[in-house]
Amino acid sequence: MTDLRRRAIEIYDAFTHEHRDRRALLREMAALAGSVAAAETLIAGLAASPAAAQQVPEDAPGIEVAARTVLVGNGVKTQAYSVGPKGVVHPATVIVIHENCGLTPHIKDVARRIAFAGFHAVALDLLSAAGGTPADEDKARELIGALDLASTTATVVAAVRQFKALPKGNGKVGIIGFCWGGAMVNRVAVSAGQDLSAGVAYYGPAPDPSEAGKVQAPLMLHYAGNDARVAQTGAPWVAALKAAGKPVEAFTYPGVEHAFNNDTSAERYNAAAAKLAWDRTIGFFHKRLDARRG
Repeated sequence: MTDLRRRAIEIYDAFTHEHRDRRALLREMAALAGSVAAAETLIAGLAASPAAAQQVPEDAPGIEVAARTVLVGNGVKTQAYSVGPKGVVHPATVIVIHENCGLTPHIKDVARRIAFAGFHAVALDLLSAAGGTPADEDKARELIGALDLASTTATVVAAVRQFKALPKGNGKVGIIGFCWGGAMVNRVAVSAGQDLSAGVAYYGPAPDPSEAGKVQAPLMLHYAGNDARVAQTGAPWVAALKAAGKPVEAFTYPGVEHAFNNDTSAERYNAAAAKLAWDRTIGFFHKRLDARRG
């Protein structure tokens, strides 16, 4: 990796996670790249391009899409994108938690991938109370930053309990999240107790290690080798979970960037790491969620 690309990724990561002004982003990138035009090219390669990748189309055989569903939990109406596998009797549910830009086409595609693997996938729009995820990702990040995390966590825990009791399910609920959503997976694991059957977090900042003893669900945690911001919280969290005797599998993928699973971001996506992490994730969910009702 060139020094320029490494620095560009650091600048963009700071912008997306520290809520910097886009004009400041452009100034820093222009100073790095030598011109505004070169800066815009760098930003385009780092930002999400929803049309760049779609692994499972909505009309793919084997899945059924409910474009919008309303969930009621914790007194909050939450919109969701629901996808089920055809021909699977009483599938387990996997709740999908989006990144800090909301329920994007990419996250909907992730939900379809999960359904294609045999699970009932429900991608929540946790900006529902603000009118839903806006098309402008900068605005979505601003709205995410304004959310009350305790209340949002309670909403997701309520959804876990709702789907655990779903008559057409098997009584097991997993959760998967990416970036901001990965952090939410950890929070839900702390709060949901035995109602949660399994959790997978991709490069999600971790809670205080003192919370590890509250986790009841098995966890799988994926980290990017070049992601120092998340690693500084992830390592103590994994150590605390292991010290508390909790079932946790943690993997770090050397040389890859934060958001390495997001195939809509050309500069950060890493196909080999994404495939390995995904294969591990689906295997983990089959192991932890596949038991049928007795």
